[in-house]
Amino acid sequence: MNKKTLRKEILGKRSELSREEIIKYSNIISNEIYEMDLYKNAKRIMCFVSNGTEVETHPLIEQAIKDGKSIVVPITISETKELLVSDVYSLSELEVGDYDIEVPKKKFTRIVDPNTIDLILVPGVAFAKDGYRVGYGGGYYDRFLSKLLNPTPTIAIGFDLQIVDKVPTDKYDLPVDMIVTEKRIIHC
Repeated sequence: MNKKTLRKEILGKRSELSREEIIKYSNIISNEIYEMDLYKNAKRIMCFVSNGTEVETHPLIEQAIKDGKSIVVPITISETKELLVSDVYSLSELEVGDYDIEVPKKKFTRIVDPNTIDLILVPGVAFAKDGYRVGYGGGYYDRFLSKLLNPTPTIAIGFDLQIVDKVPTDKYDLPVDMIVTEKRIIHC
C-alpha cells in the first residue's frame, strides 16, 4: 500500500472517533508521557499543536508549562518546506496559520535553536512498530529531525488505530524512538 492510500485509510478510521473518545484517549496518552523519565528530565520539549482528530495536545502543552518546562511548537514555512520552532508561554499566544495549524502570533514568535530541545513529540497519520511513520505528506518533520546535531529522543503520539504492521518508506524517512497510544507504549 502506498503512503497516499494508507494516509486516506487511517484518516478515515480516525475521523470515526467521537470527540469524547479523542479526549479520553488523549488524556491516557498524556498521562503516560508525564510518567516518563524522558518527560521529567526534559527542560525543553517540542510538541505539535493538535488539529482536527489528532491526539489533543493543548492540555499536554498547558501541563508542561505548569510543570516549568520550556515548550516550543513548530511553525511550518511552506515556501522552504522547513520547520522552525518557537517558545510558547501560553496557548493564548497562538493563532491559526498555514495548514489550519495553530502557531504563535507574530508578536509572540520567539524562534529557538532546535538543538536545545530535549524531547520531541511527533505527530503522524500511521505508525509502524519499527518507528517509521507516515505523516501528512510535507516531509517537514523528517527534514527537521535530519538537521539536528545531537540525537534528540522522539516520541510519536497517536491512537492505537493508527498502528500498522509496516509503512512505506523512502531514503529520507527517519524512525521515532517510541510510540505512545492509549493502549500501549512501543519502543522502536
